[in-house]
Amino acid sequence: MNRTNHKFRKYKTFILIVIILIAVEVSLRLLFGLGNPVLSQADTYTGYRFRPNQTLVRFGKRIQYNEYSQRSESINLQKTKGTLRILMVGDSVLNGGNPIDQSQIITEQLKAKFKTFGQPTEVLNASAGSWGIGNHLGYLKEFGTFNSDVVIFQIGTHDLTQPTSTSERVGNDPNYPDHPPLLAIQEAFTRYIVPRLWGNVNLNPFSKQEIPQASPTQIAQQFQKNIELFKAAVKLVRDQEIPIYVLFTPNRYDLIPKPVIPPYKPEFMQVLNSLQIEVFDTYKVWSNLPTNIVETYFRDEVHLSEVGNKVAANLIFHQLCIQEKFPGCVVL
Repeated sequence: MNRTNHKFRKYKTFILIVIILIAVEVSLRLLFGLGNPVLSQADTYTGYRFRPNQTLVRFGKRIQYNEYSQRSESINLQKTKGTLRILMVGDSVLNGGNPIDQSQIITEQLKAKFKTFGQPTEVLNASAGSWGIGNHLGYLKEFGTFNSDVVIFQIGTHDLTQPTSTSERVGNDPNYPDHPPLLAIQEAFTRYIVPRLWGNVNLNPFSKQEIPQASPTQIAQQFQKNIELFKAAVKLVRDQEIPIYVLFTPNRYDLIPKPVIPPYKPEFMQVLNSLQIEVFDTYKVWSNLPTNIVETYFRDEVHLSEVGNKVAANLIFHQLCIQEKFPGCVVL
């Protein structure tokens, strides 16, 4: 009798655990979108890019990628007559990532600004986390400029000396999965729980702690290499007679607790001046603002918040249209 009761209790415990696991699995999928991550794919030109044609919700934030791996709605190569098309190319700052809803990324905020002033506009977002200037060039070589009227490169402090990212991280770095996990619980554990509980342990071979410290000479050489890659991208766009602009985005520590000129920014500005490229310099504008205001523009040391995205989009619109630095901008 006791043996029968013991087996029955074990059976009940097993059933209870299964029910709890199923409830957790379903909750993680329905409430947080886990188990259905944004997928990446290796690519010859860009190193990697987001898999085309994805629409999903993660942590309550809508994320969409079109047929050209852009975080944008589907487009036609032949744009509608009377529509202004802007192509922006950048990294995770431009992309926004999982924490930022589709409607709140820089490109969508900029499109909404144009819409408010009566200008039909498409703003294409070609970006991926950890892309460098070499990856930007690769994307333009692979897909072209989409008959755009304007091309804007988003380049941040870290991009100036960052090597071109390769496809090695795809399928190996948990932040760049190439297939969905079997379980949402599995993704929650490997991608979020473990890194937070054991953040001091380098479980991710692609984490910043794993990157060997470059010498000042190597950093300077990488900057010069990136300038050559940038010039190649500029030539590609200008060969199609398309105006080019740069959105420069600082890191949080460039501005807080007090403004410090980002490394290699003066040299980069000289290059832009020699190439006669207008720059939307958020560092220059934000360095004159109170610290408590600037703090709201960042969600971490590198990435902008929804507020920061909106302010950056407003700066672009103001210089393009209000200051009339782009003659093709018509605000009604």
